[in-house]
Amino acid sequence: MGNEAVATPNPSTFEGRDAAFLQDFATLCTFGATPGGGVERQAGSPADGEQRAWLTRLLTDGGFTVRFDRIGNQFGLLELVPGAPYVLVGSHLDSQPSAGRYDGAYGVLAAAHAAFALAEEWRAAGDTPRYNLAVVNWFNEEGARFKPSMMGSSVFTGRLPLEDALATEDPSGIPVRDALAATASQGTLDGPDPAYYAEIHIEQGRGMERDGVTIGAVASNWAANKYEFVVHGEQSHTGSTIMADRQDALLGASLLVVAARDVADRFPDGVLHTSVGQLDVYPNSPVVVASRVTLLLDLRSADEELLAEADRALHEQLPVIEERARVRIEKTGSHCWGVTPYQLEGVELAEKLAANRGLKHARVKTLAGHDSTNMKDIVPTVMLFVPSVDGISHNEHEYTTDQDIVDGLHVLTDVVRALCVGELDRSAA
Repeated sequence: MGNEAVATPNPSTFEGRDAAFLQDFATLCTFGATPGGGVERQAGSPADGEQRAWLTRLLTDGGFTVRFDRIGNQFGLLELVPGAPYVLVGSHLDSQPSAGRYDGAYGVLAAAHAAFALAEEWRAAGDTPRYNLAVVNWFNEEGARFKPSMMGSSVFTGRLPLEDALATEDPSGIPVRDALAATASQGTLDGPDPAYYAEIHIEQGRGMERDGVTIGAVASNWAANKYEFVVHGEQSHTGSTIMADRQDALLGASLLVVAARDVADRFPDGVLHTSVGQLDVYPNSPVVVASRVTLLLDLRSADEELLAEADRALHEQLPVIEERARVRIEKTGSHCWGVTPYQLEGVELAEKLAANRGLKHARVKTLAGHDSTNMKDIVPTVMLFVPSVDGISHNEHEYTTDQDIVDGLHVLTDVVRALCVGELDRSAA
C-alpha cells in the first residue's frame, strides 16, 4: 500500500459539478475521521448523527425534502409527479471500525449529486419525468454495531420486522431505538413507494482494477451463510487447573476458526470464502479459562451446491470440536441468502450507458452484501461498481481514484435519468 491509498480528493483538477462533488466528498470524509486516513462512524454513533445532519442540510439546500422512516432510513425526496412512485438511489453512510472512506459513503454522495444534476436539468428544460426521485441513506448496512447487516433495507423490504430491529442491542446493551433517538434519526412514516432502485459502490476487490474496467454492471450476488455460534465451557484457573480437566471455550472457538479455514482450503482457490470476523470472550481475564465465547462465522460462494457442501463439512466438525475441547457449541443465530440475479434489463442499461460514455465496462458479481441485494427482490435494480485500488476495503487505506468516482457519478446520473423517465418500463412489465 503506497501513499495513494490515503490520498485526499483533489477538486482542483476537475471543474463544475465534478469539482463540487469531490469537495463535498472531502467534507464527508471529515466526519469520524481517524488518524490513519479512514473513518469510524458506526450506525447510531455521534459521528453517524453528525454526517446525517450534514446530509440533511446538503439535500435541503438542493431542493429536496428530508424525511426519516421508522428504522432510521434517511430519504431526500423530490416530488415532481404527485402520487407517482419514486426511483430510489443511494447507499449507506455508516462504517466499520477503523474503516475506509469510500465504502457506502461514495454511493450516498454520488446519489445526491446525480439527483441535483437531474433536478436542475429538468427545471431548465421544463420537463417532468415519469417518476419522482429519492436519495436514500440506509441505516446500519454494515452491521458492525447492530446485527444483522443491511438492517435498514431489510426492514424497508419486509425481510426483518421493525420491532425486532428496534429492539436489537449493541454489545453495550443500547437498543437501536435509543441510538436512533440520540441521533435524531427516527421518523414516524414509512419510506417512499419505490418503482426502481439504483446504487453505486466501490468493488472492494481487485478484479476490475486488474482487468482495466471502469464500470462494473453487477449481474448477481454470491450466496452467503452467516452464523452466530456460542461455545460454552467452564470457568477455571489458568494456573492451577490441570489440562485434562479444562473445558476451555476459547480453545473450542479457536478450533472452529481453524475448521472454517480448513473447509475453504478443500476447494479450489477463489470459489469459497470463509471467515470469522468477531470473537467475544468471557470473562476475558488473563488468569481465567474462558467459559463462553461468541463468534460470527460466514461462508460465501457463487455456487449454492458447493456452499451447501461446505456448510455440511463445517457442521460435521462441530461434534468433533466439542469432544476434543470438552465444550458445547450452540448456534444462536443465522442470516443466509442465495445467489440471485439482478434484473437483466438493468444490467444491459448500465452497459449501454457506460459504453455511451466510452468507458470500459464488464459484468461482475458482488461477493459482499449490499442494500441493493435486498431491493432487487422487490423492484428492478441497477447496481454499479467502480474499481478499488489493490482491492483494499474495510481498511483505512481503502482508495478509489478521483477519476473513477467521477466517471461512476456520470454513469449513475445517466442510469437514474433513464429510470426516472421510464426507459425500463416496457422491459420490466
